[in-house]
Amino acid sequence: MRFELAPHTILLTVGGSRAYGIHHVGSDVDVKGVAIPPARYLHGFMASFEQCDDAGPLQAFLEQLTDAEKVICGQTKLEGVVYGLQKFARLCADSNPNLLEVLFCREDEIRICTPLGERLRAHAQLFLSARARHTFAGYATSQLRRIKGHRRWLLQPPKVKPDRESYGLPQRTLIPADQLMAAEAGIAKKMDEWEIDYGRLERSAVLHIQSQIAKSLAEIMETTDARWRCAARMIGYDENFMVLLDRERRYKSALKEWRQYQSWKRNRNTARAALEAEFGFDVKHGAHLIRLLRMGREILTTGAVNVWRGDIDAEELIAIRRGEWSYERLVEEAEAENARLETIWQERSYVVPSAPDLDRLDALVVELAEEALR
Repeated sequence: MRFELAPHTILLTVGGSRAYGIHHVGSDVDVKGVAIPPARYLHGFMASFEQCDDAGPLQAFLEQLTDAEKVICGQTKLEGVVYGLQKFARLCADSNPNLLEVLFCREDEIRICTPLGERLRAHAQLFLSARARHTFAGYATSQLRRIKGHRRWLLQPPKVKPDRESYGLPQRTLIPADQLMAAEAGIAKKMDEWEIDYGRLERSAVLHIQSQIAKSLAEIMETTDARWRCAARMIGYDENFMVLLDRERRYKSALKEWRQYQSWKRNRNTARAALEAEFGFDVKHGAHLIRLLRMGREILTTGAVNVWRGDIDAEELIAIRRGEWSYERLVEEAEAENARLETIWQERSYVVPSAPDLDRLDALVVELAEEALR
């Protein structure tokens, strides 16, 4: 990126917990914005701009922050990301939860808003669609998966580094390294052939299809292990060779898990680690999990993106962050909210369009870019 970011930024907001109204005095300051780069980045092929999340260029926005925010940034650093208009619009059209908040946040959280930024926000409603069912639930599912994984490590941490002997393997593999690699690659390739090519499908559609497939596979109890064995048989490996391959695979998987656990322990945020140890799960992730599911439901049923939770459920979300919810209650509420979303989706009772009008959005982006260049 060889241009000054700030003069080309048309919209900049404070995001994260501060935008939701669930922050505390020392919460980090996270900015999100939209920029229209110089002409060569739009028309040429030698340069491109999709986003900037480097701390250096972002420091140019310090002057736009409140005095309290500047104090926080002096203690840590200003973080965030500014997207190029094209990528920003593309992600918002696909109901990206982290970026819709830039269009729908309160005026209080706006730090830069040029006339072009105002026009972008004035057309915010064009970006909304029922795709929110999959993106908001998809992000929430990722949070829940992370919570469950970390909880497993908290309650049943790997105690020793896996060794080959524990998996019935000699210190040195009986299968030559090149043959082992070829066999693993062959099985992986066969399994890849069973994967769906989503092509140019939007992320929201991909999330929906993947969730349906996962549900179907769970119902017929088809596991990754079962698919692996099926792929190995189709290639033509005999049972004895498959036993050795499977032991090697399980050993490598356990070793990967061990290394991930060690990395997690080593790189955890100290304050977050203390909360996890006290309450048995990441309470910050838990609050965002519930918030995402509820916001998704609100979009579908009211057409409103309630970024600011202050007069809705901020107290409840803060209570989750304080550890006042048990893990069991959190999971139960998440599953209930997800079920409500699924019902709305299945019954087509949502009030937003099934998909955004991409032609109108594309015309808006062209119009804003051309005016910026003029």
